[in-house]
Amino acid sequence: MHVLIAGAGPVGLTAALALARRGCEVTVLEAGDDLAAESRASTFHPPTLEMLDALGVGADLLARGLVAPTFAYRDRREGLIAELDLSVLAEDTPYPYRVQCEQSKLCVILLAHLARHPAARVHFGWPVDSVRQADSGVVAVAEDGREVAGDWLIAADGASSTVRRALELPFEGITYPERFLVASTDEDLPVLLGPLAYVNYVFDPVEWSVLLRTPDHWRVLLPTPEDTPDAHELGRLDGRLRAIADPGRPWRVAHASLYRVHQRVAATFRQGRVLLAGDAAHVNNPLGGLGMNSGIHDAVAYAQVLASGRAAAARGESDRAVTAVADERRRIALTYVQEVSDQNYRRMRATDPQVRSAHLASLRALAEDPATARAYLLRSSMIASLRPDAGQPVARA
Repeated sequence: MHVLIAGAGPVGLTAALALARRGCEVTVLEAGDDLAAESRASTFHPPTLEMLDALGVGADLLARGLVAPTFAYRDRREGLIAELDLSVLAEDTPYPYRVQCEQSKLCVILLAHLARHPAARVHFGWPVDSVRQADSGVVAVAEDGREVAGDWLIAADGASSTVRRALELPFEGITYPERFLVASTDEDLPVLLGPLAYVNYVFDPVEWSVLLRTPDHWRVLLPTPEDTPDAHELGRLDGRLRAIADPGRPWRVAHASLYRVHQRVAATFRQGRVLLAGDAAHVNNPLGGLGMNSGIHDAVAYAQVLASGRAAAARGESDRAVTAVADERRRIALTYVQEVSDQNYRRMRATDPQVRSAHLASLRALAEDPATARAYLLRSSMIASLRPDAGQPVARA
């Protein structure tokens, strides 16, 4: 079986490695001339760590990342509200913690492991512009006329997926009114603010924020008006950062960027011999770190069903199995990823004093009750999205 993959990001390369390890021929077609250096996503949840470990790359990721056993909810005026400890999930996963590491570093790891498989190829400077399909296969076509044929194509070419557009699949949803501004800083935030978890969600009706640690920087996420010039927002960034903590001088900012945030899901994750994965299939706000993780889950699920398809084909079950997996991944995107990430966004910026007070009180109570905290963390860690029996201990490898 030969599987084509559009996109050499974390989702595409995970799919490629998962397929190659199962004996499939894989060709990755990446529009860029090299791996992308951009690293918006940086949080790896427990089930994702389980999957990456099964692919043989977990140890490499741990060596480059930071283990985050807790994350915190804070209020801009009241300070720390609750710190949740993922160790309560020790009976549910071998990885009762998050790992903080830029997605670009995972891509480097995945590419190195993929190079060990002779039947796996990665072509840079190969943008997929359109596809042709038949009952038995699919052809990826570049803008300059180059073609590659395969049995299946996994579209992991991002939120602006040319494959999804070529298939004319609706990508319905909403765009949030605010843009998100992310600043990477060399400042030592625990020195400025006191003890911090590696991931901190800071509630405020107007100036909510996220403070999170990566191996290279602290990153600060701030909401930004939708209709102001980028230059204006970047110009007032230091003032906003000093309102968080004032070192008595301008903050040391290594990089800052603005981007719009969407909640969208494709009308179907399968059309013929094409499967949509990651941002090509579904996009959501970054609050909770669900996007990249759910995309990696898509990749592993597709690799499993496609690699097992040869035996299933003999029983006439292959096509139905692929459709079932694609439908399940879409169901999870709609009923879990979209719902949880949007709920996170609305709670961060709640303006009604009573609603805010009740939510903060519920978080304080949550942190004090291990059983309730465990149920909450099974959902926020994405374990519950994958295991209907979440809450039952899993066997250790």
